[in-house]
Formats: sequence, C-alpha cells, structure tokens
Amino acid sequence: MSPKEIGQAYNGITHLWQSDKFNRTNGIAQHERAIAFTQQQRTALDVGCGCTGRFIDLLLEKGFAIEGVDISDEMIRLARQRHPQIRFHHQDICQWVLPQSYDFITAWDSIWHVPLEQQEALLSKLFNGLNPGGVCIFSCGGTNTPDEHTDRFMGPEVYYSTLGIPGFLKVIDASGCICRHLEFDQHPELHAYFIVQKPGKAACTP
Repeated sequence: MSPKEIGQAYNGITHLWQSDKFNRTNGIAQHERAIAFTQQQRTALDVGCGCTGRFIDLLLEKGFAIEGVDISDEMIRLARQRHPQIRFHHQDICQWVLPQSYDFITAWDSIWHVPLEQQEALLSKLFNGLNPGGVCIFSCGGTNTPDEHTDRFMGPEVYYSTLGIPGFLKVIDASGCICRHLEFDQHPELHAYFIVQKPGKAACTP
C-alpha cells in the first residue's frame, strides 16, 4: 500500500482513538522509561502522532517543545483541534525533511506502516535527527526475520512491515546509536519496542 492509501485508511477510523473505550495510558509507561534516558528535554517529535495527543501531553509536561507529523490529514485536523498551539505537519515521514534535530523522537505504533524496503532508511533518518544524547522510542513487530502483511483488523485494509529484531539492531548499530532497552511489552503478542540513544556527553563521576 502507498503512504497515501495508508493515510486514507486512517482518515476513516479516527473514531477508534476518539472513543471512550480507547486506553489513553497505552504506551505512557514506556515513554516515561525512554524520557528518563534523555540528557536534555528541549525539542521533541511525534512521528505518526495521530489524534489522541497523549504523548504530546506527556512531553509538554516534561518541558519539551514538541511537533507532530502524520500521513492522515484527518488525524492532523483533529490533533490541531486538541492542541492548537502545537505545530503539526501533514507529511509522508519517508519523504519529509526533518526541520531540525531533536532531543526526543517517538514513533509509537506508526512506522510499521512504512514499506519494508524503506524501513532501514527511515530509521537511519530518525536516529540521525537526534541531538547528541537524544533518545528515540519506536514500536515494531517483534519477529525474528523481516516480514510484511496486510489485514483488516481495524476495518479497512492496512499494511504492516517489520525488519525483525536482528534487523532493527543492525540499523541501530550502523547509525552509531545504542540500544538502551528492548521489550516485548505485550507478550505473547509480537509487539515490541526499542529505546535508542545517540551518544552524548559522558556522565560525570565523583
């Protein structure tokens, strides 16, 4: 599926995230863990920000100046309603040039919609977009090997891909970054997440 088709699919299912049944704590504890690794808390980017604003609220509370980007124009419209003071970008993250570098980048349940052949380049771009000491958290399909498929679990057909755990570790290492945390947080489901840090200033020791 093309990015445009993914955006159109999400345009029609925004109600799933606006429902009172949606768990707004989803991913929050994981983000708290990731934020704890940051050396500075100035700039942040939410990739595939959606419309709930829960990560934006958390990052604002931590003192970050945050931006959001999403391929769905309806998600962006709703996000702007919730946070009119925040800068949102309606863009294909694979083609978009990051406007600055960031101390924190989150890509929670989003970049797995990126075509498999573009996953490595996108992750490299996000890691390179970190300031020294910056942190990226992203979720992924925790398979042993690369995989891609489509399903209609949410209603419309949606595409998913993953490099597999060894593939993600390879990209992290090639980018000169460090894997600080890897967890299968919904085991036995194959939902995993990484916390990745770009090397920064060494901590002072007594």
